Amino acid sequence: MEMHEKEENVIILDFLPNGYPFDTRPSHQKTAIAQAIGKKHFVLLELVPKKDVFLQPNEAVYIGQDKRDKVHHINGKLPFSRLTTTAKAELEFIVKDIIEKNEQRFVDFFNNAQPLSTRMHSIELLPGMGKKKMWEILDERKIKPFTSLDDMKKRVHLMPDPKKALIKRIMKELSGKEKHLLFVNG
Repeated sequence: MEMHEKEENVIILDFLPNGYPFDTRPSHQKTAIAQAIGKKHFVLLELVPKKDVFLQPNEAVYIGQDKRDKVHHINGKLPFSRLTTTAKAELEFIVKDIIEKNEQRFVDFFNNAQPLSTRMHSIELLPGMGKKKMWEILDERKIKPFTSLDDMKKRVHLMPDPKKALIKRIMKELSGKEKHLLFVNG
C-alpha cells in the first residue's frame, strides 16, 4: 500500500448550509458543512465551504494543496455513522459512478490482485467471489489480462457482476464492517 496520499478531489454527498441540526450554538457561530467522499481512496470527509459557496450533492470539488475555489478547510475524516441520511442515500450511487468513471483502476485490481495469506486471496474478499470464481479469474488473467469489467464477465463462467461486487465491498469497507481494506484507504 502506498504512503497515505491525500485526497485531492472529492464528490459532495450532502451540503448543510446552516451546519448540523443538532449543533446548538447560535446561528452566527455555525458554519456550513459539506460531507464528501474522496474519488481516489473513498475517504469520508467533513468540509467547510468558503463563505457564500453553495455545494450540490454529486458535485466534484478540489481539496488539494493548491488554491481551492470552494472549500475553506477540511474538518477531518468523517465516521460513517455521522453521515446524514441524504449522504448515506447518495453514497452508493456515487461509489458506482466513481467505479464507472475509473473502470481501468478496478480492472487492474482484478488483473493484479494478490493473495493475502496462503489461505485467502484478496479477490475472495469481494461479495459473491468464492474460491472457485477466484481460481477462474486467476486462470483467465494468466491467459490474457482483462480489458474491462464486461470482458471479465464474458470470460469468467457465471461471473457475478463485478461492478456490483465492487460497490458492495466498498460500502462494507466504508461502514467499518471489514478489517481488510482493499479500496478504502483511511
